[in-house]
Amino acid sequence: MIGVELKKVQLKNGETIAYRERPGKTDPIVFIHGNMTSSKHWDLVFEEMDEKYHLLAVDLRGFGESSYNTRFDSLDELTEDVREWMELIGIVAAQGGNGSISEEGLDGADGGVHVVGWSTGGGVAMKLAAFYPEYVKSLTLLSSLSTRGYPHLSLGESGEPIRRSETKEEVEQDQWRTIPITKAYEEEDGEFLRGVWNQLIYTDNQPDEARYEAYIKDMCTQRNLADIYHANNYFNISNHDGLAKGTGEVDKITAPVLILEGELDQVVTHQMINEIRADFGDRAQYHLLKGCGHSALVDDLPQLLDVLSTFIDQHRTK
Repeated sequence: MIGVELKKVQLKNGETIAYRERPGKTDPIVFIHGNMTSSKHWDLVFEEMDEKYHLLAVDLRGFGESSYNTRFDSLDELTEDVREWMELIGIVAAQGGNGSISEEGLDGADGGVHVVGWSTGGGVAMKLAAFYPEYVKSLTLLSSLSTRGYPHLSLGESGEPIRRSETKEEVEQDQWRTIPITKAYEEEDGEFLRGVWNQLIYTDNQPDEARYEAYIKDMCTQRNLADIYHANNYFNISNHDGLAKGTGEVDKITAPVLILEGELDQVVTHQMINEIRADFGDRAQYHLLKGCGHSALVDDLPQLLDVLSTFIDQHRTK
């Protein structure tokens, strides 16, 4: 198996971004993780995807080995981190002051990469494709949050939904999710975190015990839970107004798009996937991952890799 290296770069804003890289001969493929995970959770893909592919997986700010010096309010800030990281490591060509692409640092014929965003990572991936279309050759949304966000609901004493949270303070005071999960991180309470994942994500299949333990340990590196919940709650690149006014940025995405839905997903609802499909219209392909929940990586990796590889091969230049 080709070796995977863990590397780090420092951004102009003072944040340090960590990433994993597996060299290959094709256009780079950038994997962006979701909430409660990091680049560590792409390990099965790095182990099993054909060795011809050049793979990179980034740790977003406040996850994994990346720093968390400054809090954030939106996925725009994480998108800018990813954009600068890609420029610094040379997998895309930095934009000049006039918005044109320079040849400096270029790795590939036109500097573009294939981007795969999982869950919250789908939001960052969509923002990246909208803000920097020259950088994205193709966009795959794996069990992604909706183009209209992921609502954070304030819950009553019995856990019943009352209304959608409106401020970060409300999110921080959430007794059902933010506070207990943050406490579990701080105390490295693996039993609690395992219970959450078994209930919502690994409902039918689980990683082997050693890998699962490594994932749980990695979860405890997250330091930005309230920021993520708040950013997802206000995310809205559609043309529909909700908690936040729709920005219409979905219309700026020109890359080929693949929408992947887990048939049994209990985290991202079928309604959310339908919102994504409606907002992209016939500009996107759709595929239902049979028998998969929120983590197709564990539920049926061969099925996921087959669909993903076929899509990327249709749009790669080398």
